[in-house]
Amino acid sequence: MNDSIKLQANQSPLQGSLRVPGDKSISHRSIMFGAMAKGVTTINGFLLGDDCLSTISCFKKLGVDIQISGTNVTITSNGMENWKEPIDILDTGNSGTTTRLMLGMLAGSKVHSVLIGDESIAKRPMKRVIQPLRQMGALISGRSDGQFTPLAVQGTQLSAIDYTMPVASAQVKSAILLAGLRAKGVTTVRESEVSRDHTERMLRQFGAEITTEKGVIKLQGGQQLTGTHVEVPGDISSAAFFLVAGAIATESSIRLEHVGLNPTRTGIVDVLQQMGANLEIEVNDSESEEPIGTLTIKSSKLNAIEIGGELIPRLIDEIPIIALLATQAHGTTVIKDAEELKVKETDRIAAVVHELKKLGADIEATDDGMIIKGPVTLSGGKLQSYGDHRIGMMGAIASVISTQPIEIEHASCISVSYPNFFDHLRIVSSFETLR
Repeated sequence: MNDSIKLQANQSPLQGSLRVPGDKSISHRSIMFGAMAKGVTTINGFLLGDDCLSTISCFKKLGVDIQISGTNVTITSNGMENWKEPIDILDTGNSGTTTRLMLGMLAGSKVHSVLIGDESIAKRPMKRVIQPLRQMGALISGRSDGQFTPLAVQGTQLSAIDYTMPVASAQVKSAILLAGLRAKGVTTVRESEVSRDHTERMLRQFGAEITTEKGVIKLQGGQQLTGTHVEVPGDISSAAFFLVAGAIATESSIRLEHVGLNPTRTGIVDVLQQMGANLEIEVNDSESEEPIGTLTIKSSKLNAIEIGGELIPRLIDEIPIIALLATQAHGTTVIKDAEELKVKETDRIAAVVHELKKLGADIEATDDGMIIKGPVTLSGGKLQSYGDHRIGMMGAIASVISTQPIEIEHASCISVSYPNFFDHLRIVSSFETLR
């Protein structure tokens, strides 16, 4: 993909069926858990995005046998106690999930390792993970006392802790639980707002005993995971872009098949329904730990709503595309309680507001979100992705209603989570690349 792409203004109906790429969060975890487990793990529907390939690269350096055939992956492992000390630095690329969850696993391992990522990862806060892991006895050092990568981890024996999450974060929670697998005692994590629970579900799938009740998660240390089969559903965070496209484009109907409908991730569905979108949901029968279904979205008359509170952790990654959605809703949409956006791949509050304003959106930033008035007609322009895949895709979807072409700089970043995004855009639209 060229680093800059110019999209023709579309404004035509969107029609068709898509199967979006595999869920990024589940793809990451399937590799991690398969590498920790004893035996063979098979994965279908794996996301071949840059972030997930970074995870595979790291575990190969730890001596884990990982074979890829299309979107199928086979992992053969003798368990994490047999990981080999890596000769090379573990490069997590642009993946915050890889970086933070690996810290939890490596802390209780028998190896010494060094983690590094790209320029974006080097700016993202790691102390929120380091602090609870150090309470467990982890030996981790790095820039600014472990605030930033590179980070060196000396694996050691850990002790369980009882930890209350200050901010809802699935990555921090997961790092603690993965460290807890190798810790002495019962690790307890307390959440006031429930974050995505893929880690808890997959631990059970790999044979671990873990309890979750009223926001309190308990895990006994010393458990051994066993290799299994993982079916990766389509990523609802990727589906969100086409859900919004179908809702805001005229005379449109898009069907999205085999999409993950984990209730900790379906905030985008709630927002669309609350705004009055024409959305149909069919839940599939499945033996998977993760609920799966088909979503059909049609052109909709949308009304503004307020988005905040416990809904935010369930749609934190979808806020950029929700902001675009809100520009076409009647009234004033308020997004609040979303301070976490400031420490994503970029400051997503500032980035979303700045880029949508270029297109003519009536949008203002607040300390914890944004205020958007609609509906407005969006013009064209040159948008900066900031190297953030979700900002890049937001700009591309804006082209389905813009009156002029939209150019997206550094569009190659979209391959992090959705390598065939522009191919799918062509399938449902008369989309053309001008450059």
